[in-house]
Amino acid sequence: MTFLQDDRKYWEQMRQGDQKALFELYHLMYFHLIRFGLKVCGDDELVKDCVNQLFLNLWDKRAALPPVEQVKSYLMTSLKHNILDQLSDLDKTNAALLNMVAEEAHAELSYEDIIINVQHDDQLKRKLELAIAQLTPRQMELIRLKFFEDLSYEQIAGVTSQTVKTAYNTIYDAIKSLRKLLK
Repeated sequence: MTFLQDDRKYWEQMRQGDQKALFELYHLMYFHLIRFGLKVCGDDELVKDCVNQLFLNLWDKRAALPPVEQVKSYLMTSLKHNILDQLSDLDKTNAALLNMVAEEAHAELSYEDIIINVQHDDQLKRKLELAIAQLTPRQMELIRLKFFEDLSYEQIAGVTSQTVKTAYNTIYDAIKSLRKLLK
């Protein structure tokens, strides 16, 4: 079977709910997508995150996916859109942060405003602590390593004796849970 036939076969099986086919498609396309993504954006962590997110999204929306003849092209186009969306979000976040810093430099807070902000921060911290406490012990450990100790996925995998993919998926699931709990 040729590469083109394999990817179409895995695509159709994945659309029908075959998780193994999703993993086969992932393994078949991963390095092609990484190489392509690095041409779009030089940030390798962002590209890896977008590739993994692409496959998670495919699985979530598998029932609504159309039949595709050129699977590799479809995935590359989707990846490009994901990367550009992420870069756009980063630009918006950076612009908002710059605006906040500029506004804070011009406006001095009153004593009451400072107290309100501190109370709001405390409430937010308590909500986050309660949400994190509802995660599994493994999720809590990986969240701590990723966000509090600022380790890369490769470093986390080495520390926890897991694969990078497992570490990424566990952290992704934990973040998804935290978002639901914090709404």
